Amino acid sequence: MRVLMFGWEFPPHISGGLGTASYGLTKGMATLDDLEVIFVVPKAWGDEDQSVVRLVGANKVPVSFKQIYYKGTRRSVEKIEVSSKIIPYTDPEDFWRVTRSEVTGHKLFVRTNKKGMVDFSGKYDGNLLDEIYKYSIVASVIAEENEFDVIHAHDWLAYPAGIAAMEVSGKPLVIHVHATDFDRSGGNVNPDVYRIEKSGMDAASKIITVSNLTRDIVINKYNIHPDKVETVYNAVEPVHFTEDVVVSKGFDEKVVTFLGRITLQKGPEYFIEAAYKVLKVMDNVRFVMAGSGDMMERMMRRAASLRITDRFHFTGFLRGKDVFTMLTMSDVYIMPSVSEPFGISPLEAMQSNVPVIISKQSGVAEILTHAVKTDFWDIDAMADAIYGILNYPALSNMFIKNGKEEVIRLKWDNSARHVKDIYERVIWHK
Repeated sequence: MRVLMFGWEFPPHISGGLGTASYGLTKGMATLDDLEVIFVVPKAWGDEDQSVVRLVGANKVPVSFKQIYYKGTRRSVEKIEVSSKIIPYTDPEDFWRVTRSEVTGHKLFVRTNKKGMVDFSGKYDGNLLDEIYKYSIVASVIAEENEFDVIHAHDWLAYPAGIAAMEVSGKPLVIHVHATDFDRSGGNVNPDVYRIEKSGMDAASKIITVSNLTRDIVINKYNIHPDKVETVYNAVEPVHFTEDVVVSKGFDEKVVTFLGRITLQKGPEYFIEAAYKVLKVMDNVRFVMAGSGDMMERMMRRAASLRITDRFHFTGFLRGKDVFTMLTMSDVYIMPSVSEPFGISPLEAMQSNVPVIISKQSGVAEILTHAVKTDFWDIDAMADAIYGILNYPALSNMFIKNGKEEVIRLKWDNSARHVKDIYERVIWHK
């Protein structure tokens, strides 16, 4: 079985859990017999690990004067042409008319470089919708030029590419919902993003969600039949510590760490308020907010207004071994997310022998037993949990020992087997 998989990022070029999860799943798939993955990203940088997957950068695929045939339409799209002036969609309705609705024979225009390829930034910038549009066009070319049995698209950015590949090939589409805009926006949903998400869900033969929390959102907020939606939990890559990872912090104070995007979804303000409460009764503890995001400056100002900046540190975005260096220096890891579809970072913390506190509003809370769970808004409970773990070694050791044993059982191989089973069902029922 061959899988044509569309994502948006791939290690080491990642900005969060999406790239980590996509990579972990493909590595798990590499251990299974009779399963091959072609993994497509908008931009390949050249330094990605391709030992377990064939990686295709959409920016490396020539598209000039290729014939693109959409099955089930009255006429094929004649060609994708070089144009001196890009003609993108002018509004969301036009976007969907061009990329996935009935095509009646007009030409799609997209600007290419001198090699006949489409340039991508590979970033999450102001031209994101334009990049998604271009990605879906190149996906049509890739789908026509490769043999495969099923299409797998990770998160909303890749849904249009998955739909385009489906319409060209007639192969079944599976989409993987790592988050919805209800999670990212705190309920203030972007109508363009919602439309893309909804279109992907309607087009897919099967929808994979990373937790039952997310499954319920897909069913209730997007009006999807429950039989179409199946939960496959994420896992965690086994970590191998090397001499590059600092294993001793070199000072006696305790360290409590928040590690993630500093955005509304992740609840950074609750971490700061809990830190303030703990610091009123303890002075041998430091708090670290590791990450970046649109709320970072606001959080800095809040820490300053509480007069805790001598005990509160902002590291900026961490990646690779720096993540595990930070975790090995930590005595408590906390994820106070307001709405977290899953949450891989607590698993990484548990692997690193760090007790974790997570919000009840996270998908990972569904599968973890040896973690403290509080409501994201309950800063008193959060502060009590931090204080207890820091001051009672027996409690801390219990969470470390049992948490490590628990997380070892969460393997990507198991997630991959579950996904392969879904593939077989959608292919069989095609």
